Amino acid sequence: MKLSSFIQSDMEAILAEWDVFARANEPVEGGMSDRSLRDHARAMLEDVAREMETAQSEEERQLKSEGNESPSRRGPSAAAKHGRERQSNDFTLVKLGAEFRALRATVLRLWQPHLDVVDAQALEQVIRFNEGMDKALADSIQSWSERADHLRELFLAILGHDLRSPLASIALAGDTLAQPGIAPEKVNPLALTVTRATQVMTHMIHDLMGYASTQLGGAMPHHAQPCDLLQPLKDAIQDATATYPGTRFQLHAPETLMGCYDATRLYQMFVNMLVNAARHGTDGCPVLVKAAAAPNGFQVTITNRGEPIPAASLESIFRPLVQLDAGDADPSRARTSLGLGLYIARKIAELHGGAIGVASSQADGTCFSVSLPISAADCAQA
Repeated sequence: MKLSSFIQSDMEAILAEWDVFARANEPVEGGMSDRSLRDHARAMLEDVAREMETAQSEEERQLKSEGNESPSRRGPSAAAKHGRERQSNDFTLVKLGAEFRALRATVLRLWQPHLDVVDAQALEQVIRFNEGMDKALADSIQSWSERADHLRELFLAILGHDLRSPLASIALAGDTLAQPGIAPEKVNPLALTVTRATQVMTHMIHDLMGYASTQLGGAMPHHAQPCDLLQPLKDAIQDATATYPGTRFQLHAPETLMGCYDATRLYQMFVNMLVNAARHGTDGCPVLVKAAAAPNGFQVTITNRGEPIPAASLESIFRPLVQLDAGDADPSRARTSLGLGLYIARKIAELHGGAIGVASSQADGTCFSVSLPISAADCAQA
């Protein structure tokens, strides 16, 4: 049986092995569905098989071997789409290349029992198959790299944009304060402006440092000790209010919730979540914050009114930089955001043995729920 015919007739057997490898090759925190893991595998194989059946001249073969063949007029290939999707799901180039290596080996291994005669035609089929797979891999790598470059450039542009605003506020306040004979009643508002601007930049720096530490393979430094969970929560509400003075935060909590935590990290987690709720909330609607004892520890919920998060995006919003991909977002929710706040918040919750979940609907709003155990493992020595 010709290799191109085998690919078409035994597609399900090939894809079944692809599914197993893709699941094992998935990033640790991927949580992708079976459909997402299979992605464009069928279409890629169909493209390769179709190309194998297409006659080509020696000149076309030479151009293809050099990567100079004419581009397709049908738009992005299935392999190009696959590379973009894998980049958006945190697959590295090494993992992407491993998928194609495994797919190539799987097809040839499963075809071997159907190979009646090893002749020039069989050799030609293997050559054409490898050409097709090489082309698919090149398309996939190119689209992966283009998306990564785009996100990096957009990240730097948004970072510059978000820093420009608070810096301009500080500069304006400084110029005003430097003027002779400034009225005393103007000093306090200017001081509040400077404080608010520095808080915005401080939040950004903390998020960038936390992101950098996790990307370098380490964990965020932390030190748990006995503390009242409500204190960092109240501090975070105060700072979130200073950042978004038009938003009202309503706290419902008992007098104290004693546990064992890194209070600084909890403050960072809460302020990121509160700022996120204020940013995406509806004007005039308060952000509801509830803290209470739970069966295995404590639970804090933060609920805001606004456009609900699509069900398909409930997990992706916790991935770093995900909000930079405007192509996957609702245009009405477009914003300048580094997309690190919720990622850092979840990492801090996990650092304490806890978790963060989210539910969102038009009727109930968007509710983020933080579950934390009462004690951390390293608190016994505190």
